[in-house]
Amino acid sequence: MHSRHHILSEFLPDEAATLACGARLARALRPGTVVYLEGDLGAGKTTLTRGILRGMGYAGRVKSPTYTLVEPYSLPNLYFHHFDLYRFADPLEWEDAGFREYFNRESVCLVEWPDKAEGFLPEPDWRIALRPEQTGRRLTLVAPTTHGQACLAQLTA
Repeated sequence: MHSRHHILSEFLPDEAATLACGARLARALRPGTVVYLEGDLGAGKTTLTRGILRGMGYAGRVKSPTYTLVEPYSLPNLYFHHFDLYRFADPLEWEDAGFREYFNRESVCLVEWPDKAEGFLPEPDWRIALRPEQTGRRLTLVAPTTHGQACLAQLTA
């Protein structure tokens, strides 16, 4: 892992590395954090999310919320909401879905396909991109907010 200017970049050669990276990220996430998770279909977004949830102590099944739009997880110290907005045809669907109340100081909200609700979502504290590289993928994390930077600093300390 290397970090500079509130950016973290890491090569993930396989699923095990993606899960392990998610578990490391989990240690730095605090209630009230909004994470955008970007990458094409099959980029490893659900695998990374599974790693994050495992790192937070969740032992149950983790599935992509492609059809339910949101999968809620109740953890000892916070609520974790995993959104997948891939099926949104119009950003106004965000308003109609009533998801705004999920974004609060007691929750971590991870949003896949955030561009599908552009203009309606809260600003991200972390923006994570997964892109194919060689035989694996490259994770790039940008922390644009003060809260996100504090979480990232804890991760790299």
